[in-house]
Amino acid sequence: MLTLFTDDYFMKQAIREAEKALELGEVPVGAIIVCQNQIIAKAHNQSQALHDVTAHAEMIAITSACSYLGGKYLIDCTMYVTLEPCVMCAGALFWSQISRVVYGASDEKRGFMRYGKELLHPTTRLEYGICHDTCSQMMTSFFSSKRKEKRD
Repeated sequence: MLTLFTDDYFMKQAIREAEKALELGEVPVGAIIVCQNQIIAKAHNQSQALHDVTAHAEMIAITSACSYLGGKYLIDCTMYVTLEPCVMCAGALFWSQISRVVYGASDEKRGFMRYGKELLHPTTRLEYGICHDTCSQMMTSFFSSKRKEKRD
């Protein structure tokens, strides 16, 4: 039996959110939170638009999902995010006790894995590399165009 609700399917929904950020000139990161195969939160980076360094896709998605569920914990939920979360977002994911985090591209400079999986809650399962090439290319292209703008 074929199921539509795969990690690839949900990561592609997060990629759609990242594309929204890109259209707005934001760093193209998108995140969704899924509970029982239902998307309960969608978000993309909004740091520039909101003049808020904490307005990362993950933070906005966590707030939205908690509001939807009516509580502060995201047990039995999965976050799909196009880029490895930073330390700030990993801390928020820890406190939310989210059950699973799935990310696409690694972030060698700012990603939380520089410090280890221990930044997530002990019960959180971690997976990565889903749609890696698409997620990675989106980030590479964005920052390449920014560097080009500075040279021009």
